[in-house]
Amino acid sequence: MDSWDIRSLDVAAHKPTVLRSGDDARVVAINIPAGDALDDHQVHEHAYVVVIDGEVEIGPVGGTQTAGTGFVAHFDPNERHEVRAASDARILLLLAPWPGAGHSSERAGGGPPQSQG
Repeated sequence: MDSWDIRSLDVAAHKPTVLRSGDDARVVAINIPAGDALDDHQVHEHAYVVVIDGEVEIGPVGGTQTAGTGFVAHFDPNERHEVRAASDARILLLLAPWPGAGHSSERAGGGPPQSQG
């Protein structure tokens, strides 16, 4: 079993911390300072975002909603979205499957990431 206390991890702002990455999923802890954002973007995987601390505006561009601690959102692959911190916020991002079809690692000919272990 792998486990983490997300609230007590030392995660620097603007430096996401990959907690686990395998063929099934990638799990990432992210700190977003108040007023900062993960602007309009998309990923090739299903994206599950869990608000661990703070408050964010999250959702499709132009259609965000306020979300606080305990909120969970799901975005389909290639669905454009944004996350903006209304206060200092910590989120947990789960991407599955990892990497998703069309991910840059496949386009570059590198194939899926290899396990280190």
